[in-house]
Amino acid sequence: MAVRPIDIEKFIGLSEQHPVLDVRSPGEYHHAHIPGAHSFPLFDDDERKEVGTAYKQINREKAIKIGLDYFGPKMRPLVEQAEAIAEKSGSRTLLVHCWRGGMRSGAVAWLLDLYGFKVHTLIGGYKSFRRWTLDQFEKKYPFTLIGGYTGSGKTDLLMALQSAGQSVLDLEGLAHHKGSAFGNIGQPEQPSQEQFENKLSLALSKLSMNSPDKIWVEDESQRIGRFNVPGPIWEQMRSAAVLFLEIPFGERLKYIVKGYGFLEAQRLIDATDRIRKKLGDKNATEAIEFIANGQITEAFDILLRYYDKLYKKSLQNREQADELIRLIEAAEVGEENATLLLNTRTS
Repeated sequence: MAVRPIDIEKFIGLSEQHPVLDVRSPGEYHHAHIPGAHSFPLFDDDERKEVGTAYKQINREKAIKIGLDYFGPKMRPLVEQAEAIAEKSGSRTLLVHCWRGGMRSGAVAWLLDLYGFKVHTLIGGYKSFRRWTLDQFEKKYPFTLIGGYTGSGKTDLLMALQSAGQSVLDLEGLAHHKGSAFGNIGQPEQPSQEQFENKLSLALSKLSMNSPDKIWVEDESQRIGRFNVPGPIWEQMRSAAVLFLEIPFGERLKYIVKGYGFLEAQRLIDATDRIRKKLGDKNATEAIEFIANGQITEAFDILLRYYDKLYKKSLQNREQADELIRLIEAAEVGEENATLLLNTRTS
């Protein structure tokens, strides 16, 4: 067999069925990688630095010799690691890439091909994937936004729509953050902005394969925790139809208290204190005192009114808001509101 270099489109298509081995250093992988790829480093971070320094300051031949010194003892462990990955995945075809499709992926691909795996390498490496990622954000998508004040259960509705066979883009799920000052509580650590973009591009690509007439998205601010929704996607969201659920304040308050009221008081206090300046000193102090005294409903009454005011301003701050926003009255928070969304025309 011979190693076959392939372009990014084919690489992504094959990655649905076969393992992807990222042979860059652990630090490069940790910063950002192709979602689903296995970290399969040829060099650790220090070794990579040493080889790179030799390449820049001495010459290519010296760098290769240093690399070979590190590569030699790793050959058998790399093969055995690849065997374990292949066995778990049920595929003897491996997709290998490095930073730009150079010597690191070439060396590992040669070794695995020699052992008997069917190996494909990515032309242009991870850099070509990043170009592809940014290209996805320039495409047009049929977004329909789910609007509603905080506590309307919008994320639950996304999941209900997905269960009903609808195309759904869960930005908060991709970002590991629920969007508010309390949004990181109970969530995994947020990855880098670059990794968020990588996950988002693949999600959009998969959704587009079926050419849906709608892709449901929660109406978000551009910033989700530490991340920004990429500009071209955000602009499309701001010009999309918004189905706004009008749910009574008391119902939303009950939903929020149920979702956050069980959390450790200090975490709620810390999150409230982070928005003290925006909330106002008086409101922040009162909310924190309520939390400290176990009066969670009273605390979230203050916080919910603040977020309602914030969201109302954001909702109206878009061009042609009157034409884009459709109001839908709902008596309470619940997945049954998905039916109301599906029965509302957007054009």
